[in-house]
Amino acid sequence: MHLDLDAFFASVEQRDKPSLRGKPVVVGGVGGRGVVSTASYEARKYGVRSAMSTREARSRCPHAAFLNPRFHAYRDTSVRVMEVLRDVSPLVEPLSLDEAFVDLAAAELPAYDDDSVRALAEEIRARVTEVTGGLTASVGIGTSKFIAKVASELDKPDGLVLVSAGTEQELLRPMHVTVIPGVGPATAERLRRAGISTVADLESVSEDELVRLLGKAHGHGLFLFARAQDDRPVVPERETKSVSVEGTYDTDVTDRRLMEGLVSRQALNVAERLRKSGLSGRTITLKVRLHDFTTLSRSTTLQAPTDAGPAIARLARGLLGELDVTGGVRLLGVGVSGLADWIQDDLFGEEEPADDEEPVEALPDLPDLRTWAPGMDVVHEELGRGWVWGAGRGIVTVRFETAETPPGPVRSLPGDDPALSAWRPS
Repeated sequence: MHLDLDAFFASVEQRDKPSLRGKPVVVGGVGGRGVVSTASYEARKYGVRSAMSTREARSRCPHAAFLNPRFHAYRDTSVRVMEVLRDVSPLVEPLSLDEAFVDLAAAELPAYDDDSVRALAEEIRARVTEVTGGLTASVGIGTSKFIAKVASELDKPDGLVLVSAGTEQELLRPMHVTVIPGVGPATAERLRRAGISTVADLESVSEDELVRLLGKAHGHGLFLFARAQDDRPVVPERETKSVSVEGTYDTDVTDRRLMEGLVSRQALNVAERLRKSGLSGRTITLKVRLHDFTTLSRSTTLQAPTDAGPAIARLARGLLGELDVTGGVRLLGVGVSGLADWIQDDLFGEEEPADDEEPVEALPDLPDLRTWAPGMDVVHEELGRGWVWGAGRGIVTVRFETAETPPGPVRSLPGDDPALSAWRPS
């Protein structure tokens, strides 16, 4: 089974913000250089889609609510969904926060006829809606990962498609070759030039010809997929290879002191995520995108892994010092890889900073570039909980409502109102 939560980020926002239900919502970077992460189905009617620039999305659907992501809410919702799936089968392979494969053969059903499996899937979908507070999922069921994934795309949103054993090739043959994993625009164009557009076309080509066109591994894989042959197992755990944090800025950052402060904050964030996951890492990487869109990266590797924020920050600032950023930067990012589940005691103790090194928290002029970001959760001492509709020129506009309330009132407050603060679940 392949389960895919429908318009996940946008659906969570609509769930938690009653005034946005049934209205177009776009989640992603809200600035001029932002990119759409998820669009609600109401926004998709206007042509807004994932990976589109926010600028273009605004031109297509200017009346949509454009919100920054709230990953804490998405992670919490995802955990609940994955728990439902693991109650069904011990073999659950999450692909992302909103998507997973489930090996139903390990579910120990009394019968595996189509009706029994479909009934189980309906139960799972109902349970997912219950634990997520109303979200829907599209589900596909088939004899392999490939077929289940294809099936889950056929009746979105809130659909269930079961492909009976023996009907897989009948389903696939009319479809375009891009339905096959690994066939992106470049491969599709190469196949098109060879007269191959559909899966039926692909099925008629010999393996030798596909290997000649695409190489041994890719050609062999497509030969099997065209015949609905996929023996990839459901792998319940995926090893985390790196932890990183990055930010794209609406205006070029030209002050090196500010860059160092931003990198330091990112490093502390990475370290916090490492510790929460019980991980540490040996390789610290800095990513920089310059004003002309040139992307650079530098890395350094330690003798033993660490999860110490000050150490990661110090090394990341050192990597920044190796780069010429005088023209300004659009993006900064810090990552740690070479992960382990142990650290060497006292390798990087929380020692006092050297005389010429200020502690991170003392660095001046480190503005939060989106102190009141659209969509973020806030709480007011008198007015209660709500979310930021917009901010600018010293004013923050808040709609006071939550998932448990009806649509709430809108209030404009001073941006420095001491009674207003960011809210996170305990």
